[in-house]
Amino acid sequence: MSEEKDFLLYIEGLGVSFDGFKAVDGFNFYMDRNQVHVIIGPNGAGKTTVLDLICGKTKATSGSIKFKNKEMRGLKEHEIVRAGVGRKFQNPSIYENLTVFENLEISHPRGRGVWGCLVFQRTEDVSLKIRSVAADIGLLDRLETEAGVLSHGQKQWLEIGMLLMQEPELLMLDEPVAGMSVREREATAQLIRKISAQRSVIVIEHDMEFVKEIADRVTVMHLGKILAEGSMEHVQHDPAVIEVYIGH
Repeated sequence: MSEEKDFLLYIEGLGVSFDGFKAVDGFNFYMDRNQVHVIIGPNGAGKTTVLDLICGKTKATSGSIKFKNKEMRGLKEHEIVRAGVGRKFQNPSIYENLTVFENLEISHPRGRGVWGCLVFQRTEDVSLKIRSVAADIGLLDRLETEAGVLSHGQKQWLEIGMLLMQEPELLMLDEPVAGMSVREREATAQLIRKISAQRSVIVIEHDMEFVKEIADRVTVMHLGKILAEGSMEHVQHDPAVIEVYIGH
């Protein structure tokens, strides 16, 4: 058990059961600010379920989730988003018939909700924010392009940009480089490192080379529990990790 200090995210004893099956069991996780923390493990280890629990999509049956020292367990999904937690799922959920600019624009916090959409105006500060985020995600020259014609990698970056528009302090990315070309993967690694200068990032990933490029810290999960944790160098040489994961 870790002493509770000024962690951005502090998780103790987190668990959830589905029909008696413990998908996540006694999960402890401590995350500092401006850190890239990667969760790896075989399929069915509980990685995505952990993200579901943090963002409120799935309700925990035990444990505590504190974000900036505030208990998040029991909050609704939109309340967790407003607290500063952004989540990207495996498949990009963008508006394919809208331009890159419009996708970013409707992600601005001022445009949230029915009332927000009705009164939202495109002010200079919003346009500047859109251009700044578009530059960060490498799509500044594609602002007027319909999102549907972007490459797979560009769609993934656009969705990350849509989250960045909301200025989260914690960004959670589920397999962000799945299906990407080598070049897109390299650009995504650079993007995540850039993002982490101002916020913390949790990444679920299977690509070990990519993990080496981005991770400050790695947690290895197996059967809903933590198998090992530390630097990539440390977990790579852990005999238990080699046996259940890397060896296969």
